[in-house]
Amino acid sequence: MKKILLMALATMMASMSVHAQDDTQQPYIALDQMPRLIDIMPAPPAFDSPEFANDVVRYGWGKQQRQDPDRVALAIADAEWHNHAKLFLQWKEAFGLEINEADTPEIWKLMENSLATTDPMRKEVKAHYSRQRPFERFDDTMPSHEEDELRGEGSYPSGHSLRGWTISLLLAQIAPERAAEIFSRGWDYCNSRVILGAHWQSDVDASRTAASIGFCALQGSPEFIAQMQKAQAEYKEKTGQSVGISRTAATVEHPATRAYRLDGTPATDTTRGILIQNQQKIIKK
Repeated sequence: MKKILLMALATMMASMSVHAQDDTQQPYIALDQMPRLIDIMPAPPAFDSPEFANDVVRYGWGKQQRQDPDRVALAIADAEWHNHAKLFLQWKEAFGLEINEADTPEIWKLMENSLATTDPMRKEVKAHYSRQRPFERFDDTMPSHEEDELRGEGSYPSGHSLRGWTISLLLAQIAPERAAEIFSRGWDYCNSRVILGAHWQSDVDASRTAASIGFCALQGSPEFIAQMQKAQAEYKEKTGQSVGISRTAATVEHPATRAYRLDGTPATDTTRGILIQNQQKIIKK
């Protein structure tokens, strides 16, 4: 009995933690003001279509990837949904910085509110098509053991992939110099859903497009733009870029402030006579 009570308490605390996290999120744009994916995206491939044949091939590819323990471990880590600190940690190496609420509050706020804006976009489409997931169709098990959580929920589009590609787009906007690494990580993150059997390849492909639609919508929010600027500044500060820029600016003399001899060669502190500075003649005695 005591063990049951402890388990119930742990479940309740975990639920409270998740809800507390959700309460801190403030969407930049209300869902009814976002583009409706149901009006934009085509229906998922029918199970008797050539497109679905590719889905089956890719499902087989995902099963082959499970032979690599390291790739399976990565796919399982990529399946994290509720704990955003763990979620963002999957981009640490590519982004060059760990994102968490304590150390990077401006980036954290941008990511939280952006995902609160774009994550709900998938729900209407999922409910409308209610597409059967790969592990359901093939009566398979998942290395991440998400079967009970996902069974009966529509497969199209992939919520994880929509979120993962949105994260990649946001991080690339913060740190464009690391875009290649960030998008490579995001691509593999989306592939993890195929490897686990949670989604068909066409689910994932559609989600990358959906994420791009949501990302473009975010650019129209003044609040998003203001927070993005804060996140960019914080990234430069945390990675030492802002310090490097300020030091360079302080040590390099602007050409317009230099003095030149009449023959066009730069003058020194000891040069005397008629010089040219700021397009004017000066006499230095």
